[in-house]
Amino acid sequence: MLEVDKQYSISEVAEITSYPPHVLRYYEKEFELEIPRNESNHRYYTYKEIELFQYIKSLQEQGFSNKQIKLIMNSPELLITSNEEVVLTNISSQDKIDSIQLAKDISSNLYIEIFDELTRILNENTEHSVEKIEALKEEIINLRKELNSKERDVLICENAKLKMKIKEKSYQVAELKDKIKRMENNESFIRRIFKTNKG
Repeated sequence: MLEVDKQYSISEVAEITSYPPHVLRYYEKEFELEIPRNESNHRYYTYKEIELFQYIKSLQEQGFSNKQIKLIMNSPELLITSNEEVVLTNISSQDKIDSIQLAKDISSNLYIEIFDELTRILNENTEHSVEKIEALKEEIINLRKELNSKERDVLICENAKLKMKIKEKSYQVAELKDKIKRMENNESFIRRIFKTNKG
């Protein structure tokens, strides 16, 4: 269970995310992440950065490359118009994302964490419980916003793949029309030859 106010060390994050520390440092550069630093210039991580790494891991498990994940994270609205849209065509039909299931999994994990946190707060029965519940309420609102943002990223990526398929089909239709036109031209040419031979 991630604590909202806790600052995690890189070794703790490595244990939580199953990414070795050197991979966490590499992904910081690879995905241009802004990892906070303390007064001694040492990295520390909050629940936000940890959830970001978990999101990266979930996209990797769905078959996205780091290049694709970077596009989703940095500019999901530009996926269609970007010069790198060809990256999306490398996703095979076996790697389809079940966006509804992904959203359900995220929601389920959030509810489990929220329930555990509420149980812990109520069991402590301290005078700070009200403040903690208010802080938890704020976290729930933020998590919902983040969930909506993640769902949007996944849906935009799915939309981009569908648009690429439509574009591919339109090219096929154009080719077929061209073939039909050539066949019609050949047919009229053959008719002219036969008319000349009969004359």
